Amino acid sequence: MVEEYKYKEITGSIIGAAMQVHKTLGNGFQEVIYQRAMAIEMPLFNLSFKREFEMPIFYRDQQIGTRRVDFLVEEVISVELKAIIKLEDVHLAQAINYLEAYNIEVGLLINFGSKSLEFKRLINSKYNLLNH
Repeated sequence: MVEEYKYKEITGSIIGAAMQVHKTLGNGFQEVIYQRAMAIEMPLFNLSFKREFEMPIFYRDQQIGTRRVDFLVEEVISVELKAIIKLEDVHLAQAINYLEAYNIEVGLLINFGSKSLEFKRLINSKYNLLNH
């Protein structure tokens, strides 16, 4: 399997669920509305998830805090939702930082705020299988 496309079936289903939510609701709502809609839609795509899942953040192998990921899907993919006009580099950097802090290999950043659904597939280049 090509590393770049690891979990492509799962990420494809998540994106499919997001497309259905965006098609139904359009843009203009708060992030929490899209989060609730995704919680309804993802089981229809046979996806298991934890919503607002609290993840520990480590620094030099010591836990220094926690942060909630919008969704942890199938125990392996972090999904961050936004409802903003345009995704900026800072949002991508933030999502990648979360992957690194959580030691999660693959993530999705999904933006419902633009006229067309925006999504970015993210890979954690610092993923450490030993600490998973």
